[in-house]
Amino acid sequence: MKNTSNNKRIFCGRNGLRCQMHITEWLKSAGIAVLVLCLLGIVLLSGCERLGIGNKAGANGTEAAAPVVPVFAVNTSNAAQGQIRDYLALSGDIIAGSTVDAYTDVAIGKVNRLYVAVGDRVSRGDPVVAIDPSRPGMTYVASVVRAPISGTIVALPAQLGMTVGQSVPLARISSSSALEIRLYVAERFISRISLNQPCEITLDAYPGEIFRGAIREISPTVDPSSRTMEVRVNVDNTGSRLKTGMFAKVRIITEQKENIVKIPASALVRRFGENYVFAVANDPNNPGVAVARQKTITPGIEIDGVLEVEQGLSPNEEIIIKGQTLLEDGSHINIIDRIAPLGAAINTSGAN
Repeated sequence: MKNTSNNKRIFCGRNGLRCQMHITEWLKSAGIAVLVLCLLGIVLLSGCERLGIGNKAGANGTEAAAPVVPVFAVNTSNAAQGQIRDYLALSGDIIAGSTVDAYTDVAIGKVNRLYVAVGDRVSRGDPVVAIDPSRPGMTYVASVVRAPISGTIVALPAQLGMTVGQSVPLARISSSSALEIRLYVAERFISRISLNQPCEITLDAYPGEIFRGAIREISPTVDPSSRTMEVRVNVDNTGSRLKTGMFAKVRIITEQKENIVKIPASALVRRFGENYVFAVANDPNNPGVAVARQKTITPGIEIDGVLEVEQGLSPNEEIIIKGQTLLEDGSHINIIDRIAPLGAAINTSGAN
């Protein structure tokens, strides 16, 4: 029994020693974990101080600086008041507005003399062609064909020795003082065409010059093969500088508005179904600091980079035309360049 009892005490003593060893090891492990957590906390606090989180005081005890406000570089211009035009851009050939053929009264005869050549200018009554009505055994006085109108000889079918009759045209005379431009308008634009619409005409022969004209004639039918309608435009030919056969570019003014507010179309911002621009204003809290103010507008017609503003903007208001993509209402801006406003009269292209 004693031996047994001693063995138990020895066994218990050994178990107690083991428990004490386990506790000691656990305390060492827990101490290391606490130490790691403390070091981690110090690192986090140091990072927060660098980021300015949770620390309102600087190193010297003063309050930290305010966050940096972004400033956007922009270009601006002023809204203009003036005219805007919409038009159809077409092209065509210059033709004679009045062309007359010269005929002989002789039933049959031969051309024995030509008084003119193609390109010559003639006046009404000038001789053009002489026709000899003589026949074998019969001699007659030559019949002279005279110009029925004043103008330019554009064609001369008659040739020396040629036998002609009353139905054969001998010369074609064009009145160069009344030139026209023949145009063909696509079917989808017919509703925009009407008589006496003003036109602006340019030619490669006279770069930079604009000739004036108006629609004189509109065909009553549409060509079923080309789906186009013929239109004639008269053109002022002061000085007879324009020639038949020249190629002309024509702008038919289909809509014209006066005294409207207009801006560069690039200034318009469309977001979430709204149309607005950014105007330049002063920050009430920081005198001398420019900010962008969002203004909702009602846009009108837009032609060749020019936008009509029906509502929401007044003439001469300074607006941002470049750099407004990232702006919000109240954003600080730095004006890099001020662009001159649009001219008082803007000609713009609507359709081709």
